[in-house]
Amino acid sequence: MYVKKQTHAYWHKIGKLANRGLQLIESTDRKPMVLDNKLQSVQTKPDIIQIAIAISIFAAFLYIIFSTFGIASLISVLFAGGLVFYQIMDWKSPKSIHRHSSNRLSTYTITMIAMPFVIATAIAYDGYVNWQSIAKGILVWGMTFSFWYSLLFVPLAIRSKHRESILPEPTIYPSMSILMPAYNEEKVIGRSIESLVHADYPDKEIIVIDDGSGDRTLEIANKYKPQIKILHKEHGGKASALNYGLVFARGEIIVIVDADTIIGNNALRMITKEFSRDEVVAVAGNVKIKNLVNLLTWCQALEYLTSIQIMRRGLDYFGAIGIVPGALGAFRRKALRQVGEYTNDTLVEDFDTTVKVLKSGFVIQGSNDAVAYTQVPQTLKNFCRQRKRWYRGNLQNVIKHRDVLTNPRFGFLHKITYPLMIIQMLVVPFTGFLVWAFAAINIMQGEGPFVLSLATFFIIIQYLLTALSVRVQGDDKKIIAYSIFALIGYKQIVDFLSIKAVLEEVFKRKASWTSAERVR
Repeated sequence: MYVKKQTHAYWHKIGKLANRGLQLIESTDRKPMVLDNKLQSVQTKPDIIQIAIAISIFAAFLYIIFSTFGIASLISVLFAGGLVFYQIMDWKSPKSIHRHSSNRLSTYTITMIAMPFVIATAIAYDGYVNWQSIAKGILVWGMTFSFWYSLLFVPLAIRSKHRESILPEPTIYPSMSILMPAYNEEKVIGRSIESLVHADYPDKEIIVIDDGSGDRTLEIANKYKPQIKILHKEHGGKASALNYGLVFARGEIIVIVDADTIIGNNALRMITKEFSRDEVVAVAGNVKIKNLVNLLTWCQALEYLTSIQIMRRGLDYFGAIGIVPGALGAFRRKALRQVGEYTNDTLVEDFDTTVKVLKSGFVIQGSNDAVAYTQVPQTLKNFCRQRKRWYRGNLQNVIKHRDVLTNPRFGFLHKITYPLMIIQMLVVPFTGFLVWAFAAINIMQGEGPFVLSLATFFIIIQYLLTALSVRVQGDDKKIIAYSIFALIGYKQIVDFLSIKAVLEEVFKRKASWTSAERVR
């Protein structure tokens, strides 16, 4: 009865919201072609604005280097740029991310880890020579280091966007099982189930696994029978619930959706589009934020946008995305069987399973068009609870899979994804606070105008990066206004929580599952 009471107008509105990004992309970037035998192709014209923004980013960065610093900086930056283009030329749509090699730390991995240090240090050295100030040199070093990987991945992100845009529509839609684990989700699970029920896909089954909830989660889920299957078990954690659901799933494709997530009407079809190549065994969905109600939620939306459109798309180019998110992610059933069940020895089971799939040599892509809307914390307290689990769990997985670092046979996981994780988790947060410390020292030494000009320059870079992400995704342009918080305010909160997680892991503090309180 509950389902029948939902009006057609209501669902039309939800579908329109969930596919807003898709409509913007299709209306500006895509032009259908005539059917070519079995597959329908799409043709895209170069996005001049997207290319112009990317050129502006690099032009601004190179200008400050060439006009302010010296030959060491120039050589370092050109070397790094050459390395990026070498990787683009070296990539040949692999059947596997594996590369057979000896069991040792590869030269390329050492280069990937050391490169931002070398470049930033070269710039700082030139700055010190020019200014005769150690404080200025270290400040420039920290700012350059914090931005380096974002700049490195810009051309790869644009190339990845093009790759996805020319994918053909599938001619056959494989059977799909959608697993939704739920524990005390009475405030949000109703709408999440409704979005799955109304999602456009020809052969799907929806399985909700109630993990021993103590609220009305099971009662609400039961209202949607027989459109969905309901499983109930004693509370054992998310990994346990997913493993239980897999026992009953019949689909060739297994889709994981969080209980607070509303998926777009076309999200399931878009995921299947990525599976058109046999070597692709997992697809990461495009997760956006649905509760944009205050400054904190907008900052999280900014973080999601830039990390997906720049960093993740760069990894997508190599088929080595590091995390298939629990909010919306899909796997071939055979891949999950091969790597084994979900485990609860870390706090982030999605990260762990993704790395296991990559270590097995499989290719993981991302779908920009498979959109899902999730709920994020609206208060600082809940935000800290969520990130405490995320950051601690990420560190647990980096330690658990540390053999990747010394095993070149893992290919792009070894060469790019894993080094990037190490830099992002262990180095960037500390560098962020180092920047603030030396900014204060420079100000106390009477160098306030220098600090202001340097900060202004990097704020401009951040705004351009956000604008590029918005252009690639077709998102709300309002988010660009919040770009400054990626450098001032929100970034310091994130860096502090990351450092706290590192220290807790070093001192073996007990790790526990913490999550944000749901909001209706």
